[in-house]
Amino acid sequence: MGVLTLLLPTALFTTVGTASANSTTDSIREIVLMISHGSAVILLVVYAYSRVFLYNPPGDGNAFRPLPDAPTAFLEEERALLNEEPEVNQWVCIVFLLATIAIMAPTAEWLVDGVEIVRSSSEIQEEWFGLILLPLSSFAADAILALGYFIRTTVQYILGWKRPPTRVAKARSIDVAIQFNLFWLPFIILLGWWSNRPMTLLFDTFEVSILIGACFLVNFVTADAKTNWAEGATMVSFYVMIALTAWFYTGDERITAILSSGQCSE
Repeated sequence: MGVLTLLLPTALFTTVGTASANSTTDSIREIVLMISHGSAVILLVVYAYSRVFLYNPPGDGNAFRPLPDAPTAFLEEERALLNEEPEVNQWVCIVFLLATIAIMAPTAEWLVDGVEIVRSSSEIQEEWFGLILLPLSSFAADAILALGYFIRTTVQYILGWKRPPTRVAKARSIDVAIQFNLFWLPFIILLGWWSNRPMTLLFDTFEVSILIGACFLVNFVTADAKTNWAEGATMVSFYVMIALTAWFYTGDERITAILSSGQCSE
């Protein structure tokens, strides 16, 4: 739903830009702004009822009962969560989370200040830097954490210290992406509207195309609730193809003009 919402402003922008010779940058920008504001409100409504349905589906007791055709590993893990004590106290988790946020806030600020220095001192295009390098560095910590968890659980299993790792794919990154697309993105759009710093949901055709392609591949891989190393290698290969293609991507000058005009009007 979130990805298809990003497709609509791009499709309309392409149609308006080619069909009307009298359309100006300001008029197109106003249209895109109205579409973005309306879509943001709708996305927040979708996020709200999707959370209600997820945690309280129709039927008595369905909120705590997994589907009967769910994978066996998923059913076993659900039983363990209901019957076993958690490995870490919740208050320890809360304190640790607050301490982590306190460390990450100045670190992120320092990284943001250093981004422009790195980009200006290299021959990397701004589009490739924003599409590939910056997100890759942002999620490097998650990748290292997942790799470390895999190594730890595997070693513990080999030494007989712990039961084998679960075979259920958590899809945590997908959950985070859904939350960002359905909640944080429209929230930021509406926040910019309220603070008179207008932002839009307009992306160019190349950006939306690779996003739809990535979502199609991820949906195909996770449709059976099981994954393997070949499917993971396929997704990594497609990411490398995106990075290779994006190296020659220079952006859409018309969209850049619309964004620039919005900054100037502020």
